[in-house]
Amino acid sequence: MTRLPRLFLPDQPLHVIQRGNNRETIFMTNADHRFYLRCLKEASDEESIAIHAYALMRNHVHLLVTPETESSLPKTMQSIGRRYVQYFNHIYGRTGTLWEGRYKSTLIDSERYLLTCMRYIELNPVRAKIVEQLDDYPWSSYRANAHGMTDELITPHSLYISLGSTDKERQKAYRELFSAEISREDMDNIREATNKAWALGGSSFCAKVETLTERQAMPHPRGRKKSKAMNQIESDPNFYDPNFY
Repeated sequence: MTRLPRLFLPDQPLHVIQRGNNRETIFMTNADHRFYLRCLKEASDEESIAIHAYALMRNHVHLLVTPETESSLPKTMQSIGRRYVQYFNHIYGRTGTLWEGRYKSTLIDSERYLLTCMRYIELNPVRAKIVEQLDDYPWSSYRANAHGMTDELITPHSLYISLGSTDKERQKAYRELFSAEISREDMDNIREATNKAWALGGSSFCAKVETLTERQAMPHPRGRKKSKAMNQIESDPNFYDPNFY
């Protein structure tokens, strides 16, 4: 199947997932996590990409980022991939690829999904039953966003900043978001959009993305295109034709 070109719009965040090949472990020790985060910091600074949230899991990585240019994210992921694979293969005496093909990414309607996607990313360690409390997981952005712990990787998004007038107010408001579960619909939408490279948002947002990027950004209805007459029939509530029904 032909690969869709990646979606990019200036100032629009992206949810990114990169998985280990065959879902194999990509982080064995704390040192592995630290080296990956160092690679991420250096590459994101070099390529001008803002990181709003992240979670390093046993066999995959979640990022929520806003790239400055269309090449910012690809170059960042390429740099991380190359450096981390070289490190990992050297440390563990292995050869070959570490990643499961290309990373996956989806353009996000920030007004609708940014804070939900941040929660989705940072809740991964609890969903995976690695920890019971998010505070106990050191390899995500939760402690920075929720408690103000220093994390040089994190650049707060404007919507996060709008949660309060001070750092403490924002952190308190952000923690309170986690008192409610993410709906099943939102979970499914995030997963489907990311895995299939669609835009994540409502139909109007996706249509706007398609217009601006000249690329399909959402699944379109299957089947033959409706005729002008059919559209007229369906839009007229007074229409009735026994032969049609």
